[in-house]
Order: sequence, then structure tokens, then C-alpha cells
Amino acid sequence: MTGELSEAVVAAQAGDEEAFRFLYRSLQPGLLRYLTALVGADAEDVASETWLQISRDLPSFTGGEFRAWTVTIARNRAMDHLRRQRRRPSLPVPVQALSELAGDADTAERAGETIGTEAALALISTLPPREAEAVLLRAVIGLDAETAGRVLGRRPGAVRTAAHRGLRRLAALLDRAQSDQPSGGAGNAAPPRPRTGRGRQAPSAPHAEPADG
Repeated sequence: MTGELSEAVVAAQAGDEEAFRFLYRSLQPGLLRYLTALVGADAEDVASETWLQISRDLPSFTGGEFRAWTVTIARNRAMDHLRRQRRRPSLPVPVQALSELAGDADTAERAGETIGTEAALALISTLPPREAEAVLLRAVIGLDAETAGRVLGRRPGAVRTAAHRGLRRLAALLDRAQSDQPSGGAGNAAPPRPRTGRGRQAPSAPHAEPADG
């Protein structure tokens, strides 16, 4: 945890409202992206529940990685929400939107650079759940493998492997989206309806897994 964030936590625990607002402004964007991948359009509601619990439990926070503590609360609230709703998140992604994310090279590094965009977050949700959460915690929240492992109840090495595989899979999906686009060449009239590889949507996202036992 950065020194500035640590100081804000201490001040917020002492009742400093401005310090709590600083914590919210610092952490909310990443939490919201993470929750969007887990629960889709209900992310704002789950984030509100998360911050209510953070506010209530902040006096009992005894130190350590504050971001990990907050994301653990967010993940628990998301799992509770999915169980209550008895449904799975669904984030369809237009291929045309994904094509704008793909670069010249099919690399995990390029994929990682796109994670902050809405379409990329939706695409992450189509990854296997273990890979999706590892990518989100490492690349979006900014946790190291050991801390992310504690959040997920997994070994750091397993988190590193899942994040690496997820980024590689994401890069391949982005490249595929790019290759599926029309070439844009002139001289041929477009068919009345799009055919294979054109105008297709990515599949709906799989469900987020409950916490490991």
C-alpha cells in the first residue's frame, strides 16, 4: 500500500471524511471495473454495498494491503449477489468494438494495455473464470501475485500462471476480432445480410466462480 493511501486509511479510521473520500476516489474505478466483469450491469449496486461494508468495518482494519482488503469485500459481495440472483453475468461484446482494441502484434502485453476499456473488460469476462479473475486482480486492481492469491485462496504461482494464460488468450481473441473485420476494399457491394465472420457478436460471459473452498 502506498504511503499516501496508508495515511488516508489511518485518517479515515479516525473519522476524517475527506480522507475517506480520497480512498473512494482512489479505489472505486478499479473496483468498479472488477465488479463489472463479475456481475455485469449490477456492478454499481454491488460497489455501493461494498463501500457500505468498508465504511462499517474500517475501524477494525488492522493493517496490511488495504486494496486487497477492499477487493476481498467486493468479491464476497459479488458472489452473494450472484447467488441471490441465481443468474450468470452476460456481457455481449460487438466484434466491431473489439477490433479497435487489437494492435499490430498478437501479444499479451498489447492485450494488457487495453484492459481499462469497456469492451476489453467484457471480453475478459469470456475467459475461463480463474483466468479472468487473475487478470483483473493483477492488471486492473494492481495486486501482486501473492496478494491476489490470498484474495482468491490460491497459491501465488497458480495466480501468475492463470494471469499469464488469460492475457495470452485475451491477445488471441483481440487478434481474431481484428481478422474477422471486412477488409474495406472498394468495388464490391456488401451483401444484404452479414455472413460468417462479419457482424458477429462474441459469446456471453461465463459465470464468476464462488470463492475456492
